[in-house]
Amino acid sequence: MNIAPRREFYGTFDIPGDKSITHRAVMFNAAAEGEALISNALLGEDCLSTAACMRALGAQVDVQGTQVRVRGVPRFRDAECFCGNSGTTMRLLTGLAAGRGVSVRLTGDDSLSQRPMERVAQPLRLLGASVETTGGCAPVLVRPARLTGREVHTQVASAQVKSALLLAALGAEGETVVVEPLKTRDHTERMLAAMGADIRASGTRVAVRGGPLRAVDVEVPGDISSAAYFMALGALRGETVCRNVGVNPTRTGILSAFDKMGVKYSLENVRTVCGEPVADIRVKKSELRAISLKKEDMPALIDELPVLALMLAFADGESVIAGAEELKVKESDRIRTTAEMINALGGDCTPTQDGFVIRGRESLRGGAVRSHEDHRIAMSGAVGLIASEYGGSIEGAECVGISFPDFYKMLENAR
Repeated sequence: MNIAPRREFYGTFDIPGDKSITHRAVMFNAAAEGEALISNALLGEDCLSTAACMRALGAQVDVQGTQVRVRGVPRFRDAECFCGNSGTTMRLLTGLAAGRGVSVRLTGDDSLSQRPMERVAQPLRLLGASVETTGGCAPVLVRPARLTGREVHTQVASAQVKSALLLAALGAEGETVVVEPLKTRDHTERMLAAMGADIRASGTRVAVRGGPLRAVDVEVPGDISSAAYFMALGALRGETVCRNVGVNPTRTGILSAFDKMGVKYSLENVRTVCGEPVADIRVKKSELRAISLKKEDMPALIDELPVLALMLAFADGESVIAGAEELKVKESDRIRTTAEMINALGGDCTPTQDGFVIRGRESLRGGAVRSHEDHRIAMSGAVGLIASEYGGSIEGAECVGISFPDFYKMLENAR
């Protein structure tokens, strides 16, 4: 796909629903008693994989436009679940199935089958779960087992690992306490509480007791990780407004980074929707300065790091991002592929073991970007091409369908 440069970029954008919340709304309601309506759901390929898996387990999941109606089944049936390219589907469902007394085989595409699953399986075994991986990866086999609550300290700061444990704990005897090394996004805790779970969170500790869930309607806010591309274009080329964006404080690390970088932005129409804070985000063209980010910054902005790194390629000075090892186990090794993307555009980015060193330039010439079939690399590359001198092309551009099917159409509609 060819992308032309633009001197100016202005527009107001309705951001598609949050992927993390859509996954959870479909999955948790499928395991609950009753029926729920999910509005503004993100129906990219990953969330459709979750819907298909929940149908395989016996739930009714009907998709119409951006609405999903779910009738739950508190007792799952044995099944084989194909998770496509969705790590969230596979990791959360491993935990949910472990606490439901069923036999479930979880498979994925070639990319997902290379991503680590022992980081989920090992802590689940501490509760008594029977989880077998294949060389540490998928396929994953979950068998019926008796689970007992206990305190578990996770080794990585991962909302997926934490969520898998909390979901398994719903089927365990007694109380389970999950302790993280750093606080991660808390969509699971918020939604489980709304569905009647006995759950309490304090700092990096979350305690939950076993028990049933009741279905609850969910209006999904816009995904800040999808808004980030339009926010970046506002800062680089004009002014953008992203409407109805979730601004959960465990997800707004990009705004904290913007503060350090000198990005001109404002939150407007701030409100709460279904227990999640929501706002419209306005971003104006800004003079960017280099920053440093450390490990403690990562959980709140891990998904936005590729486009944030791209912005820093235009900043004044040298930026250092460290503590981002988690990028290596995404759809691609995003340390390597982000650096490759920036350098292909004419930037100066050196990958390190745990992040990047980015030396900003006044402008980037453009060029040919390889997506490596990673949606976030493709979308970050598109931002870079629009903000470049000559534009260029993206190889494998269609992979954005995983999380943002209308991304290129929305780019074209900007003025």
